[in-house]
Amino acid sequence: MDKHYVMGIDNGTQSTKVVIFDWDGNEVAYGMCPLKETFAPEPGMCLHPDDDLWDSVFYAIQDSLRNFSGDPKSIKGIGLCTIRSCRILLKRDGSLAYPVMNWMDARLARPYQHKDDDVKYVTTTSGYIGFRLTGEKNDSAGNYEMNWPLDRTTWDWSEDPEVMKQNGLNRDMLFNLKKPGEKLGLLCTEVAEELGLQKNIPVVATSNDKSVEVLGAGLNHKKSMVLSLGTYISALIPRDRNYENAINFFPTLGVRPFQYVYESNGVRRGMWTVSWFKKMIGKELQEQACSLGITEEDFLNQEAEKIAPGSEGLITILDWLSTPDKPYRKGIMLGFDEKHSRYHMYRSILEAIAYHMKSNVEMMLEEINENIKEIIVIGGGAKSDLMMQILSDLFGLPVHRRNSESGAALGAAINVYHYLTPNKTIPEILSEVVKTEKTCYPIYENHLFYNKVNDDVVKQIRDSTDQILKYMYPIFG
Repeated sequence: MDKHYVMGIDNGTQSTKVVIFDWDGNEVAYGMCPLKETFAPEPGMCLHPDDDLWDSVFYAIQDSLRNFSGDPKSIKGIGLCTIRSCRILLKRDGSLAYPVMNWMDARLARPYQHKDDDVKYVTTTSGYIGFRLTGEKNDSAGNYEMNWPLDRTTWDWSEDPEVMKQNGLNRDMLFNLKKPGEKLGLLCTEVAEELGLQKNIPVVATSNDKSVEVLGAGLNHKKSMVLSLGTYISALIPRDRNYENAINFFPTLGVRPFQYVYESNGVRRGMWTVSWFKKMIGKELQEQACSLGITEEDFLNQEAEKIAPGSEGLITILDWLSTPDKPYRKGIMLGFDEKHSRYHMYRSILEAIAYHMKSNVEMMLEEINENIKEIIVIGGGAKSDLMMQILSDLFGLPVHRRNSESGAALGAAINVYHYLTPNKTIPEILSEVVKTEKTCYPIYENHLFYNKVNDDVVKQIRDSTDQILKYMYPIFG
C-alpha cells in the first residue's frame, strides 16, 4: 500500500485545514480555507454565516488536491474532525434551517428548545459535514457532550424518555451514532466527482477535536500532557476510565471507544487574542513582516524575543470572552509605563496564556493526584518557538512540537489508518507516523522568576479587579 494515501480534515473555528498523508504519516499535500467571521445579531449569539462551514471544508479539500502531485483516486479514506460543541439545525432534506451556532454562542449552555417546525434534525458539525460528504445521517458519538442525551456508559443515545425530554429532543431528531474509528459512510458519487476522488471510499468517524488532537500528538505514556493552543486553549491527558463529578477538569470522550481525555479548564479566545492583536496593529505589521520576507507572527515573535521574561512588568489577564457564570469579567492589561511597546503587549499575551494554563493544569493534576514530565504543544500557537520557550520555562518541563501542520488532521488520518489496517494497534501506528520537530528545555532562572510572578502577582489580580468590573458591568455590559 506504499502508493496509497489518506486524507485528514481539521475543521476549526477560524479555518479548515486538510492534509494528505502517505502510508508512513508524511504530509504530502496541505490545503486550507479560512472561515468567515462569525456574527452576532443579538448579544450572546455567535453564528457562522451562510453555509460557511461546509464551504470551508469543500474548498480546503480542493486546495489540498491542487497541491497533491499524486493520483487523487489513490486516496483510500478520509478522516473527519470538526469543531466541537456547536449545534446545527437541519431541515428534512438535510439543508440548514438556521445558521450554525458556534461553541461561543451562549445558548449552547442550555438544552435545545424546539421553536421552528422546519427543524427536523439537530446535530453537530461532524454530523452535518459527514452528511454532506456521504449522504448518511450518521455522526460520531465522541462529538457529543453537554446538553445531549448521550449515555456515556454505552456511547449511544439514552433510552430513557425523561433524559430525551430534559434535552429538548426525541430520537427521530437525532442522527445515528458511530463510535470513533468506525465508518460514517462512503463518499457519495456527487462529491467524489466534483473533487476528482474515488467514489465510495470510507469517511471515518473521529471524536471531538481536542481528543483527536491528542491522538495526533502521539501520547504514549501517562506522564505526557498535550497543550492545545487554538482558539480555545486547554490541557489534555488521556485515561482509561471516566471520572465522575470532576471539579477542575472535564473527562471528555476519547478518540477510542470507552476511553476518555481529561481536559483542564481553558482559555476562551486564547490564540484568537493574538489574531485580535495583529488586527489592532494593522497594515504596518503586514508591511514590516513583508519587508523581511517572514510572516506577521514570526515578526512579532522575533521582536518579542528581545524582551526579558515578564514583559518588564506588563501583565495581561485573558478575559476577552467571559464565562456565562462571570459575565462581568473583561480582558485586562496593567502595569504600563513609557518603556512598553506593542511587542511587550504581544509577549505579555503569550505569557498570560502560559500563566493561566499553569494554574489550570495544577488544579487538574492535584485533583487526580498525578504529575507530568513533558508537554506536547499542538494547534496554531505551537508554531511559535517563543510560546514554546515561555511554557517550558514556566512549567519547568521539556516542551515538544510535532512535525505536522495539523495535529487534528493527523489524528483523523490515524483513525483512517486503523480502519484500513485493523490488524495494527493504535500504539503501533503512532510509533510509525508521529514525529517530533522541535523540543525546548527550561531555563532555570526563568523558571524561578515566572513562578514567583505567577504565584505572587497573577493569581492575586482577580481578587482586586473582579469588584471593579462588577461596578462597570451594569454601565457598559
